[in-house]
Parts: sequence; C-alpha cells; structure tokens
Amino acid sequence: MPGSVELSLVIPIYNERDNLAPLLEEIAVALREASYEVVAVDDGSTDGSLAELKRLAAAHPELRVVAFERNAGQTAAFAAGFRAARGAILVTLDADLQNDPADIPALVAALGDGGASAVAGYRVGRRDPAWKRLQSRIANGVRNWLNGESIRDTGCSLKAFRAEAVRGLPLFNGMHRFLPTLVKLHGGRVAELPVRHRPRRSGRTKYGMWNRAWRALVDAFAVRWMQRRALKYHVTEEWP
Repeated sequence: MPGSVELSLVIPIYNERDNLAPLLEEIAVALREASYEVVAVDDGSTDGSLAELKRLAAAHPELRVVAFERNAGQTAAFAAGFRAARGAILVTLDADLQNDPADIPALVAALGDGGASAVAGYRVGRRDPAWKRLQSRIANGVRNWLNGESIRDTGCSLKAFRAEAVRGLPLFNGMHRFLPTLVKLHGGRVAELPVRHRPRRSGRTKYGMWNRAWRALVDAFAVRWMQRRALKYHVTEEWP
C-alpha cells in the first residue's frame, strides 16, 4: 500500500550483475534506521542481472523488482520505478556503485529541512577519466545554457524527491537528466548537495560522447520547448 514505507530507492539496472549484491549490502548499512524499499528496474539486461536480483530477493525482503521485456532506456526505468514506488520520498541512484549510498540520509534530511521538492546531488572529487569528465562538463554546460539553468551536475543520478513532485512529470526519452528542471517547471523548488563519487568496480559505462554531448543538445531543446509552452497561471478565487 502507498505510504507503507517512508523511503523508496529507485535504481535502473542494465547489465550490472556483479554490482548488485554489494550495492544492496551498502544500502542496508546506510539505511539501517530507516523504513525503506529498493525498487530495482531491470532495463532488459543481458548479463544475468535479473536472475541475480531474483536470487538476492530471498535475503533482501526490501527488494522489489520491475523487469522490462527489452532495453527501454534510463528514463523509462525511472518512470516505471516512480510508478511502482510506495514511499513518500523517492531517491534515485545508479547501480554501478559510483554513487555512495552513505550520502542518502543527508539528501533526505536536506529535503525535509529546507522545504524543497527535490535535492540534487553534485559529484565532488569525481573518479572518472579526464576525457569522461570533459564530456560531462560540456554536456552539463549545454543543458544549463539552453534551459536557463544553474544545476551543477545534471548527470548525477543521486537525487531525492518528494513523490508528488515527480509522479506527474511528463517523461520522454532522455528526460532523466532534466528531472530538477522539470520539477521547477511544475512549481517545485530544487536544492543541491555535494555527494561522493567512486570509481567503477566492475561492468562497463553505458554512456559515451554520443549520448552525453549530442543527445544533451537534442534533449535540452525539447525541455526548452516545454519551458516556453508551459501553462503559467495563479488561481485567486474558486467558488462555491
């Protein structure tokens, strides 16, 4: 039932089999005082990630699994996870262990303390190759420039949201990078918080120059169109 847990972690998974067991263990340590669930969305993995999730479910009752028939992309995985989640607060993170689950309590606390609709993490001390960091910096700058934004790190998946702030958002392919902007577009307030970043232990990155820089440009134009076409009004009276 909705509201039966305080916190829902929504994690898209695409070919991350070897990272799943340590990820769930780290989450259990970080959230040992919390009432939470993990909504793992398998995005058509081909490396046995779904079978591993089913195996892990026996030892992790907090784990819930949503499985796609085929790969549909990270935005689709987030959308399905948001729909399945039962918590009043939703936290998104990657399954590659580069996000640190120990940062989750601080994000949730910042969400409650400041009255924000969302808290976006921004990575400090990034543990990625220089070429990857440069691609991310360019893509981030393009998104912010086109959308009149100042989000420090649009590519960081570690974010916390009030459930009502994201469940009604219009989501299309590539929109996961713009969740804070879409929250603002619908009247929400977004805060930012520094989070840790770690090197990838196993598996391969799913992003290259094509889906960092070029798709960032295409998707940013789509969001810019939404910003210009968004309905803007304030009701002063409604009766009887």
